[in-house]
Amino acid sequence: MLFTEPTFLFGFLPLLLAIYYVTPLRARNALLVVASVLFYARDGGAFTWLILASIVINTIAAVWVDRLRGTPAATRLLVAIVGLNLLSLATFKYSGFFVENLNVALGAAGRGPLAAPELLLPIGISFFTFHSISYIVDVYRRQAVAQKGPVGAALYLLFFPQLIAGPIIRYKEIAAQIAARPHTASGFALGVRRFIIGLAKKLLVAGVVARPADAIFGLPPGELTAAHAWLGVGCYTLQIYFDFSGYSDMAIGLGHMFGFTFPENFRYPYVASSVQDFWKRWHISLSSWFRDYLYIPLGGSRRSPARVYLNLTIVFFLCGLWHGASWTFVIWGLMHGLFLVLERLALGRWLSSAPRVVGWAYMLVVVMVGWVFFRADTAAHAWAMLGAMAGLGAAIPTPYAASWYLTPELLLAVIAGIVGSAPVVPALSRFAARGGARVDGDAPAEISPSWAVGATVALAVLLVASMTQVAAGSFSPFIYFRF
Repeated sequence: MLFTEPTFLFGFLPLLLAIYYVTPLRARNALLVVASVLFYARDGGAFTWLILASIVINTIAAVWVDRLRGTPAATRLLVAIVGLNLLSLATFKYSGFFVENLNVALGAAGRGPLAAPELLLPIGISFFTFHSISYIVDVYRRQAVAQKGPVGAALYLLFFPQLIAGPIIRYKEIAAQIAARPHTASGFALGVRRFIIGLAKKLLVAGVVARPADAIFGLPPGELTAAHAWLGVGCYTLQIYFDFSGYSDMAIGLGHMFGFTFPENFRYPYVASSVQDFWKRWHISLSSWFRDYLYIPLGGSRRSPARVYLNLTIVFFLCGLWHGASWTFVIWGLMHGLFLVLERLALGRWLSSAPRVVGWAYMLVVVMVGWVFFRADTAAHAWAMLGAMAGLGAAIPTPYAASWYLTPELLLAVIAGIVGSAPVVPALSRFAARGGARVDGDAPAEISPSWAVGATVALAVLLVASMTQVAAGSFSPFIYFRF
């Protein structure tokens, strides 16, 4: 179920909230589990049973790991359950990719091809798998206690705001909230505000820039001019940020409505001054998950420089593969890993001494080139797009010039996207704090009445504008749903 569709906005969510707040505290977790099952089953179909079976297995395994802490049996059980979760992910997501590449090798050896399995991909399986691994590992590391009943574990693994596309919430971060959490009017209001902002990001920016991005990436390579290519990549750069950060905002907002506090997933990544800085700001829950559950166990930065570079390469190879069973995602991941290695060498020292604008421009070019591989259907398509960006394309002009896409709606969305990609609003909010006092975080603790009224009016305008897009039915699935 999409957060942006009328069924969710005007049916599922308000009905669930009404029932939730008249339900006794002890039964609220069970209500959320039932609602989450219904939410997933709407489009998950028979895969709902797969998810439920996985929850049962992980719940039982976590209890036994908790009981066997500190023994070799706990380690063996941990390895078995983590392996089972990864096997499920690999079967549905990567079996076809593996067979296709194996057939290439068999063809080179003069052998006949194998039949590639045609398996549907369960919605959100990548996120669900990482949540399951976090649950087992956090219990094994004694960072949290396993849920003794099935409801608590199912709520962590299945809670609908973050089930399909994150953020990837660690079990240790939310275990205490599953047991007890505050429900306040201010927390609920914060959730509503955050949800409206996320909704506007998705519908008013990402949804608008997606149309020219999709059209241009769909052009034959021979019709791509440099203007087309840069416009398409620029629009996609805004689309993927506002699409995914919008979803994260809505998920965090929904969490607040039900008393939960989820970790932030984005921190203005497009103002970063290096690729390393970018990954401290982009999809923070994923990058920190790979850091804590893969990079550090591999040795992290404590080994020799060569081993550190290998660790980074492994992590970002798997990060790319996590996003999709395609060589374009692998190239995207390895590209980011390469620049992280280079920044640990002379490039990083040079960037630290250069003006910040130089580091920002370098980061943005690297990230945009990476998005070409991330968005393109094939590596050949990506290279054609990059060639056009370099001015090497457009043997046959397209009937639609690049300026044809520059509608007033697109220009407004691009301007909003550029402004929203930088911490402009938090800066204005801090400026509006009474007495000009500096405050930590993205909002002041105390603001003037006029600023509060203005912020409320702005939220109302965003909500009305978003509802017009909902009424027009011009929304599309979130990009990260397919991961």
